[in-house]
Amino acid sequence: MDPGTLIVYGILGFLVLIVVRSTIRITQEYERGVVFRLGRFVGVRGPGPIILVPFLERLVRIDLRTVTMDVPAQEVITKDNVSVRVNAVVYFQVANPEKAVVNVADYVRATFQIAQTTLRSVLGQSEMDELLSQREKINLTLQKIIDEQTEPWGIQVSIVEVKDAELPQGMQRAMARQAEAEREKRAKIIHAEGEYEASVRLRDAAAIMAEQPTSLQLRYLQTLTEIATDNNSTTIFPIPIDLINLFVRER
Repeated sequence: MDPGTLIVYGILGFLVLIVVRSTIRITQEYERGVVFRLGRFVGVRGPGPIILVPFLERLVRIDLRTVTMDVPAQEVITKDNVSVRVNAVVYFQVANPEKAVVNVADYVRATFQIAQTTLRSVLGQSEMDELLSQREKINLTLQKIIDEQTEPWGIQVSIVEVKDAELPQGMQRAMARQAEAEREKRAKIIHAEGEYEASVRLRDAAAIMAEQPTSLQLRYLQTLTEIATDNNSTTIFPIPIDLINLFVRER
């Protein structure tokens, strides 16, 4: 076989390899192929082998796995005029490969921008106490708004989580003082409730002793036994008021 024939066979083999490679494509289980024929959308195919018309059809691969996207810290001014830095994480995936290719140029970047602007907007309408105590409610609001805005692009947002809220040092000190004041308030209320309950018990005890003079005498004797301890050299005897009144009347 002369060299010219070998060159021709080599060229033909190379052309066949190019045709085969452009005809058969294989997509993974987590991928789908969006097929265009002469620039027009013709369908979504896969997973597995996909046969294309050479030089007429083009395949765009779309990954259907969940994407974890970090939203960097954003400077936010809350509804009660508190400046705070907040970052978040967004979990989303492609639900409609056709829309993800046809309706948006870069769905990942577009979702990232929507998440940033929505985070600043929603937190700007919330107060600081809501941001700290109602985190789950804010997460659900963010997820709903971002999912509605990305739905025309075939994107489904499953979870949005606000990870951290960085407060200014002055605000942290003010919140610490507020928490300390709240603890002192609760302590004073508990002490006052104890005093009130003790006064009620003493009033009830006094009423019972007034009805039964014998109980007052027994209490008097019990008090003497408590005062007269082993190491006490001095014993104090309380004198009943009734006895003093008796001497005063005799005079």
